[in-house]
Amino acid sequence: MSTPGRGLHGRVLDALGPAITAGEYPPGSVLRTDELAQRFEVSRSVMREAVRVLESMHLVESRRRVGVTVRPKAEWNVYDPQVIRWRLAGADRPHQLRSLTVLRSAIEPVAAGLAARHATAEQCAELTECALGMVAHSRGHRLADYLFHDVAFHRVILAASGNEMFARLGDVVAEVLAGRTEHEVMFEDPDPAAVTLHVQLAEAVREGDAPRAEQLTREITAGALQELDILAP
Repeated sequence: MSTPGRGLHGRVLDALGPAITAGEYPPGSVLRTDELAQRFEVSRSVMREAVRVLESMHLVESRRRVGVTVRPKAEWNVYDPQVIRWRLAGADRPHQLRSLTVLRSAIEPVAAGLAARHATAEQCAELTECALGMVAHSRGHRLADYLFHDVAFHRVILAASGNEMFARLGDVVAEVLAGRTEHEVMFEDPDPAAVTLHVQLAEAVREGDAPRAEQLTREITAGALQELDILAP
């Protein structure tokens, strides 16, 4: 599906990006912009704009008299939300989900401990509201509504840590949570134990109990990894 608001170059990106991240254009492949412009029936300026976006993600590099060359996977900006989305949509999904969930398990517990120390009253209220929203939508196959509150909950945890580096990972965590739902790498309803852990985590942050907040988050991320073992081995 094309990303809204990006027009013609967005349509090109939504075709080329997934193809590159899926390995249809292996590293070292040379893409000719003139040929691509004809293939997608767009102008050269539209094609150049699409290439600039791919360059910003470090998926390709453009050289005069050579063309647009696909870069090695090790050089990709794997934290870019769009790159994550493309990889989750392809055959690399199991590896990508596991890699991102391991990242979460390393970062989020520490962020939660910091949040218990630094969260404002407003952030504590937001966490409670998100947790209650998760509870309210945890039954009846309402995963899209549940996802909305789940994403918001984890964004608040990362932001409330007071660490701007953690806060910037909000988009990354949002993509992995969305990917689990959109690609049906979840049970039909969220695990009740996981929902309860989120409620308890909101309480721990509100009470300023850093060790408990960190431990509860470790249990949440451990549960997410166990789900992958069951549903996306």
